[in-house]
Amino acid sequence: MAKNWYPVIDYGKCTGCLTCVNFCPHGVYTAENGKPKVSNPDACVEFCKGCQKICPAGAINYSAEVSADG
Repeated sequence: MAKNWYPVIDYGKCTGCLTCVNFCPHGVYTAENGKPKVSNPDACVEFCKGCQKICPAGAINYSAEVSADG
C-alpha cells in the first residue's frame, strides 16, 4: 500500500455513478451523499489504476501524478 499514491476525484467531472466505489477491492472509497469519497487513501495499491480505467466520466487521477503536473 502507498502513502503517496491514491485517487483524486474531479467532482466537476464525476457523475456519481459509484463505479469506483463498487469496483475497488481495497476499501479506498465510500459513498457519501451519492458521490464517491476517498476515505481510506492508505489502502490504495501503488500504481494500480483500476478505478481510473473503469471510470466512465474520466474523473479520477492520482495524487502522485497531480502533484507532478504542477
